[in-house]
Amino acid sequence: MGTSIGEILEPLGTSFDALSGKIIAVDAYNTLYQFLSTIRQPDGTPLKDSSGRTTSHLSGLIYRTTNLMEKGLKLVFVFDGKPPELKAKVIKARTERREAARKKWEEAEVPEEALKYAKASTRIDVTIVEESKQLLTYMGIPHVQALSEGEAQAAYMVTKGDAEFVCTQDYDSLLFGAPRVIRNLSAPRKKARLEVLDLHKFLQKQGITREELIDLAILVGTDFNEGVNGIGAKTALKLIKKYHSIEKIIANSKIVEDTGIVNYELVRDIFLVPEVSDSYEIVWRAPDVAKLKEMLCEEHNFAEERVCNALERSSVPKVKQGSIEQWL
Repeated sequence: MGTSIGEILEPLGTSFDALSGKIIAVDAYNTLYQFLSTIRQPDGTPLKDSSGRTTSHLSGLIYRTTNLMEKGLKLVFVFDGKPPELKAKVIKARTERREAARKKWEEAEVPEEALKYAKASTRIDVTIVEESKQLLTYMGIPHVQALSEGEAQAAYMVTKGDAEFVCTQDYDSLLFGAPRVIRNLSAPRKKARLEVLDLHKFLQKQGITREELIDLAILVGTDFNEGVNGIGAKTALKLIKKYHSIEKIIANSKIVEDTGIVNYELVRDIFLVPEVSDSYEIVWRAPDVAKLKEMLCEEHNFAEERVCNALERSSVPKVKQGSIEQWL
């Protein structure tokens, strides 16, 4: 879910031509959620193989990802690690909402309602994660295991110069310091345009710092705190521009420190000093066609001709990532 600060941001449109040749650190969990929620039957049922195993995530990775590769994008998927303790409450709430949605899906009689609740019930389990990593390996696409938040790791990789964009639908990457975020990259093309968020341009235009943006998001609410009831992004921006920090807002405004921001210092540190790792290698390899056919066609009943066509359309670079300059 991230933080709801989208209304104060000003995304810029972009194109696949502009992104061709660029290295993009993909928020893997965010993208898998997109695949699992959108690649479904009209009644909400996900794609499944003959054994009843869900394959929507595999379909998204092999078909949508190869489409992006065909356009010249160099993708590296970043997977979440252990979530911060402050996220436990959010995770519990999400689990409860998904279970409630699952029950409504089972009871729904109208196809449109069934699809809506089915999407809301989407969850990622260990099997889906491991299958996704395995498929990416066979496709020759690198993936990185984060210590904690995948968006934090992806933002760190862009900051280091090992990638140029973070790909995610959420806005947390900006709080983690990602200079550039691209949205709607894996979304169905009919519904969304490609958007780029530039952190530094936004901060400069608003006259605030990244630290102040983090405090703004804490007031609104993040994955690690509920936020102050009744304060949206626009109000939070006005408060931050006037007082510059949560401490000064508490001391000088009518807002008192309430339960929604009681741990604001800890939340602030999660964004400013996240757990990240330098233990990763970004290398693209040629796909292992035999393994792909075995996994997708033999194990999960994918059409061999369609899988082969997808691989033929894609172009997987065999160059080890060095400095970002070689791609500019």
